[in-house]
Amino acid sequence: MTTSNFEKITVQTTVHAPVEKVWEHWTEPKHITQWNNASEDWHTPFAENDLTVGGKFLTRMEAKDGSFGFDFGGVYDEVKLNEVISYTMGDGRKVSVTFKGQGNETEVIETFDAETTNPIEMQQAGWQAILDNFKKYTEQ
Repeated sequence: MTTSNFEKITVQTTVHAPVEKVWEHWTEPKHITQWNNASEDWHTPFAENDLTVGGKFLTRMEAKDGSFGFDFGGVYDEVKLNEVISYTMGDGRKVSVTFKGQGNETEVIETFDAETTNPIEMQQAGWQAILDNFKKYTEQ
């Protein structure tokens, strides 16, 4: 399946922090485990990240009550320090994350290929909730 078969979804936020801090919080496993959830009843107990082209990442997302969990991972296609990260998920879908730093603010724009199981609105809301949680964590 080619990526042209996927609808693109974009979520974004402006984080009130310099791009260096935003990048660090986005990419380091000790930070990823603190913000990578869409709601308070979920968490990420495990994250690993080889932030190089061809490198792999893996996070484990689980419901806190243990009722459900899944691995989320992929391989990096592009990494430009403090600017852009793009990767291919295990199912072949593509994601691009752009970081636009200006002083003490950083715009984070994430565009991803939609999957075909859940409605577009649900996917956008879930990814936006995770991004909003990232903003909240990074601004603390």
